[in-house]
Amino acid sequence: MKICKATILGLVTVLFICLSFGLAAADRGKGKGDDRDWEKRDDRSTSRHVDRDYVLDRRYSHNHYYPRRGYIARELPRGYHRVPYRDRDYYFYDGIWYSSSGISFTVVAPPIGVVVPILPRFYTTILFGGLPYYYAYDTYYRWYPEQNGYLVVEPPAGAESTGEPVVPNKLFVYPRQGQSEELMAKDRYECHHWAVEQTGFDPTKPGGDVALEENASKRQDYNRATKSCLEARGYSVQ
Repeated sequence: MKICKATILGLVTVLFICLSFGLAAADRGKGKGDDRDWEKRDDRSTSRHVDRDYVLDRRYSHNHYYPRRGYIARELPRGYHRVPYRDRDYYFYDGIWYSSSGISFTVVAPPIGVVVPILPRFYTTILFGGLPYYYAYDTYYRWYPEQNGYLVVEPPAGAESTGEPVVPNKLFVYPRQGQSEELMAKDRYECHHWAVEQTGFDPTKPGGDVALEENASKRQDYNRATKSCLEARGYSVQ
């Protein structure tokens, strides 16, 4: 009788332990699944955000990415300059101009006549009439000694047309390792340039700059090369 009771008690104990482990495992699995679902949702929304809001300025072989005019940022990047002009404040950071709406900041074209204390890190020097102009993101600057800064001026006569910069591809890119927007822009351009060299296909040119019958296959080659390059640098690409 004692042996029978001991056996029953042992079986109940084992059953309880198994049930407890099963519930814990299920809870852990559910938590992981939720995290993965959140990562996927965040990956898709962020990648679309990046692809939609960045453009590549290729004028004068400038070849640098910028947020599209009209893009709204919740906060200004670290290291910006406040530039007062005609009773209004503008905010300048590395070739990008912002205007405040009170609760957010919108990327805008700078007004002609505003003076900024420094040039963007990425700028292109061009000569018109023997005079140097400094170019970045559809904006021309001239040295203005009276205010010891750089004056935003009208495009000089003979300047290239001011068509909107183009997005070089439609791949969705997400910074898996927390890369900054600046680093991501640099990596995207370098991988784009490398993929063009590898495949001969350039999506920023009409027809990809290849024969019509090669367009589809060359575009696939270009996308694969770009994806491979970006993934090697720690990005998720779709």
